[in-house]
Formats: sequence, structure tokens, C-alpha cells
Amino acid sequence: MQYIKATLLARTKEVRDDGSIVEVVIWELAEPLPPGTHLFKYRLFYGSPTEERVRYDNERGKGDHRHIGEKEFAYVFMSVERLLDDFENDVPNWSEQ
Repeated sequence: MQYIKATLLARTKEVRDDGSIVEVVIWELAEPLPPGTHLFKYRLFYGSPTEERVRYDNERGKGDHRHIGEKEFAYVFMSVERLLDDFENDVPNWSEQ
């Protein structure tokens, strides 16, 4: 297994009154995670222990993508700020359509 040097930029987890969870983890990498071209590894999650409602993440070999309910979509990473904005916009608007 190959490891890339990384610096943790953000890690937060909020459990809301209704039991839903919002979790954000963002790392800055020393080199891009293929096939990506940017220097960030991230996982942004909204849901519950039994239901994934919204998730943004990137992984080696798969790249940037997001999940809305059961569906998966490609995601074009522009910046960390844009990533957070896009996630924050999807959380209150999520549906399983």
C-alpha cells in the first residue's frame, strides 16, 4: 500500500437534534491523488448511521465524485471553498430522486 504525505486541514463532526450527522474531513496532499490533479483528499458526509444522504469524496483510481441518496455523480473540483459551498447547498436540498 502506498501512502502519501498529508496535512489535516479540517475535521469536524456535528450530530444534529434529529440524529443526522454532518462530517467534514479535508487533507492537503504532497502530490495529487490519481486520477485527480489537485492536492486535496476529502470526505464530506451528511446522513445517519443507516442512511447516506449526501457524500462528496475522492479516491485513488476513481477521482472526485458525489453521492446523492443512492445515485453517484462525477464532481469537478474547483477549490476547497467551492467544495464546501456545493456540499452545504446539497445538504438542505437532498432527495432520493
